[in-house]
Amino acid sequence: MYTPPAFRDDDRDSIRATIRTARLATFITATADGILATPLPLYLDQNEGEHGVLYGHLARANPQCRTAAIGDGLAIFMGPDAYITPSWYATKQETGKVVPTWNYVGVHAYGPVEFFDDPARLLEAVTRLTDIHEGERAVPWGVSDAPPDFIQAQLRGIVGIRMPITRLEGKRKMSQNRSLADRTQVAAGLAESARPSEREAAALVPVA
Repeated sequence: MYTPPAFRDDDRDSIRATIRTARLATFITATADGILATPLPLYLDQNEGEHGVLYGHLARANPQCRTAAIGDGLAIFMGPDAYITPSWYATKQETGKVVPTWNYVGVHAYGPVEFFDDPARLLEAVTRLTDIHEGERAVPWGVSDAPPDFIQAQLRGIVGIRMPITRLEGKRKMSQNRSLADRTQVAAGLAESARPSEREAAALVPVA
């Protein structure tokens, strides 16, 4: 990921927060058949290894889990993003020398890919993933709410993913390269957006 120094995010807590709050990742592997990619939820076990381990699962029919990865896999996590109109910049009134851009938060996680189909490990992985996403509900659904034989049948249709993270790249592009006047107006413009992700991005633009 191309990351100019002004946008580099090296803070481990910030990077982990982006991974945790991303609703969907893109899981990518290079193979002898070409590049394969699948959008899917992944969760981070930060207690394993130096950088943590990512877990998830693919449908057993997905060719990605039946094709050996060449080198490391890549998981991409995206945070809030927003289109930035030049009309918000104070610089537009001063010189007119402005162009549109896009603000965003992203994390690239790299590591060796392991596929597994042991039923006990699969059950643990889907249970943890479910608990994460059900945790904010007033009445969370649990894997144990379904009949055990039904769950076992469902597990036979998936393959687990384990990817120990060996390298992390974080990027937070939130108008840091603009003047305080420009950043202030960008934040104000985004805060008025009808799009929730743009209002989230507004809070990340540094204005102090």
